[in-house]
Amino acid sequence: MAQMRQWLAAVCAELGLDPALLDGVTDELLDLIRDVAHGPSRPGAPLTAFLVGLAAAGGGQLDPSTTRERVHERAAAVDRLVWSWSPA
Repeated sequence: MAQMRQWLAAVCAELGLDPALLDGVTDELLDLIRDVAHGPSRPGAPLTAFLVGLAAAGGGQLDPSTTRERVHERAAAVDRLVWSWSPA
């Protein structure tokens, strides 16, 4: 769990997000991902969490093409972080 928290803090920093966004929802999201992965769809689990987060942020009103562009940009930023990651 410590490694997960360290990673998520780095991701938040990379994306300009407040890590406090995860306070009080981490266990619920992990449970949701587990339930989807062991139920309806293993590969759909992280995408379900993405959709929950997007909806929670009011993403239902966003233009799909703008949202896709933002997702591509942020995914690329996190991918660069993945390849440069060396936990303390």
